[in-house]
Amino acid sequence: MINIEKDFSIGQRKPSLQPLIEFKGVSKNYANGTHALDDINIRINKGEFVFFVGPSGAGKSTFMKLIMREEKPNTGEITVNGFKLTKMRRKQVPFFRRTMGIVFQDFRLIPNMNVFENVAFAMHVVGASRQEIRKNVSRALNMVGLAEKARCKPAELSGGEQQRVGLARALVNKPNLIIADEPTGNVDPNMSYEIVELLTEINRRGTTILMVTHEHQLVRDFGQRVIMIENGRIVADNANGGLL
Repeated sequence: MINIEKDFSIGQRKPSLQPLIEFKGVSKNYANGTHALDDINIRINKGEFVFFVGPSGAGKSTFMKLIMREEKPNTGEITVNGFKLTKMRRKQVPFFRRTMGIVFQDFRLIPNMNVFENVAFAMHVVGASRQEIRKNVSRALNMVGLAEKARCKPAELSGGEQQRVGLARALVNKPNLIIADEPTGNVDPNMSYEIVELLTEINRRGTTILMVTHEHQLVRDFGQRVIMIENGRIVADNANGGLL
């Protein structure tokens, strides 16, 4: 399945000391009294692969929403891809989000579009040319092993195939950062490993990967950096997957 071409290499091939995501003293409270995050300090450098783990209600979803600028913190500073999110104006948010690829647990494919069109949609949004769209979408689909299913609708695909379409869509604009939010939650165990293997290969080519997951066995088997959150606080950070 993995067939990444040179043109999909992004950034540096090894982690650098330059931060891509940085939280400084970040706390987030909601109006209903929920204390979601408490004094979070995290630095994820360019080229890293990081698993973000924790029990339900620990603060994972809020952490991801802050990175994507769906929420703003009550206190602290957040920088992602060079953008200072705490000072960002609303009109800048769409441009900021184009610098990252996002893979969702529930796929979020457009049902009346075929596979090619679903992946191409991410390029139409940024105003890419027809020639560039045709070239990059074809390569992305080939990379995830779905070139032969380009004209299929999402309903004709298995759950694993739909998630691979989501991966192709996240990759097609060649982002520096891919955020994968429980990407294996709706696929079978074998496909879970294939998806993480693909993300690992993408990471080897220089793309920073941040993956939220509940699947501790995957985390153990792939041996990447693991950040664990509980009750809104970072309780552990290990470089080799040894927390679980």
